[in-house]
Amino acid sequence: MSACVFGHPFLGPLLGDEEIASYFTAAADIAAMVDFELALAAAQQEAGLVSQDDVAAIRSRTAAYAPDLAALGQATARDGVVVPGLLAELRAGLGEDAGKALHLGATSQDAIDASLAMRMQGVSLALDRRLAVLCDGFTRWNLADGDRPVMAHTRMQAAKETRFSRKIAAWTDPLLRCRLRREEIAPRAFALRIGGAVGDRRGFGDAAEAVAAGVATRLGLHPAPASLHCERDGIAELAGWFSLITGALGKFGQDAALSLQSEVGELELSGGGGSSAMPHKNNPVGAEILVALARFNATLVSGMHQALVHENERSGAAWTLEWMILPQMAMAAGAATRTAQELLGKLSLAGG
Repeated sequence: MSACVFGHPFLGPLLGDEEIASYFTAAADIAAMVDFELALAAAQQEAGLVSQDDVAAIRSRTAAYAPDLAALGQATARDGVVVPGLLAELRAGLGEDAGKALHLGATSQDAIDASLAMRMQGVSLALDRRLAVLCDGFTRWNLADGDRPVMAHTRMQAAKETRFSRKIAAWTDPLLRCRLRREEIAPRAFALRIGGAVGDRRGFGDAAEAVAAGVATRLGLHPAPASLHCERDGIAELAGWFSLITGALGKFGQDAALSLQSEVGELELSGGGGSSAMPHKNNPVGAEILVALARFNATLVSGMHQALVHENERSGAAWTLEWMILPQMAMAAGAATRTAQELLGKLSLAGG
């Protein structure tokens, strides 16, 4: 066992996902926060709040910035967030005026939430591409074998004969709906949550809405009418989306595992897992992992609903809970889509 299975030396290839993990490195997080600071300065220059020279200095500094991770770790342990330490490092390479222009009117949550939204949007697009590949794979299987008769099972008992296309539809249609849901939740899940110290955007003066819109446009995020510092329903929707993906693929995995039972033999699996004691076995490892990942995310989604309870204008506790849970859910969804693609390529209808 390991405290983190996703990046473990030998559990990682089973349960991890290198592409999705790349969105959760310290480097990716810091780069996104730095992008936010630069976008904020540029939007404020456009609104007449900071000078062109200050923005040029900030741009030059951010381009050359190399974070001191040890120092940032110590600062985060002290402050509870990384941004004060990050700003101190950035300002060390800036003049006084540009240093004041950096992060003007903003707060730590603005930078951290922007980083989260940018990276989660990237994760969602990667998952959506994989869902498209899976849907195409199921469609091809349906064209090849969909009209063949198979036994339907209700309540784990043989029921009546049906076409194999009925089973494929139960695996494909939820994934199609997940693709549609991504578009529906995007304005809330990938919104720019910017509000300044207490979420009212007063630090940007009369240019508040223009600054917020300018930052959102530069970062490719959806503009929001308010800060959303303590309104986290959009993030909970994203967590639910991750769980719906793993749940749909868990259904596929569970059906595959049942159909692969020696006593059933409806499906055949090439390249299954071996056993240390029974060399004749061809274990449906991928199918089992899909079930495990579905159950994992089903437990974590309730934690994200706990994180909806942000007291007053900002909660350090609920916010930290998001950091602990949401990346794991994204990783599980990534592992599930990767595993499902691999499993689909190994399955065939018996007798085909």
